Amino acid sequence: QVQLVESGGGLVQAGGSLRLSCAASGRTFSDYRMAWFRQAPGKEREFVSVISKSGDSTYYADSMKGRFTISRDNAKNVVYLQMNSLKPEDTAVYYCAASLQAGTTDYWGQGTQVTVSS
Repeated sequence: QVQLVESGGGLVQAGGSLRLSCAASGRTFSDYRMAWFRQAPGKEREFVSVISKSGDSTYYADSMKGRFTISRDNAKNVVYLQMNSLKPEDTAVYYCAASLQAGTTDYWGQGTQVTVSS
């Protein structure tokens, strides 16, 4: 079992920045690919970014490229999402997720709210 706890969400003005953190516990953190997803009100959950187990490979959804940066610290069991140049359409609940294999999600966090005002 892996427990994931997100933090760092909040209210920010358009153009501002936030850094989300997701602390993991319970299993060997470096065994898992880590990803961020988000879900806006009335919309389906969507993929944001993923990082490999070692942290040497990352991938982003097109709308986040150049604005968001995912990283991880395997010594601290934490994955981060640095979000810059935020837009009102980035408003959503952001979730981190852990997966042993590509294409599956084994564990979800409870989410953290990000609200971007115009």
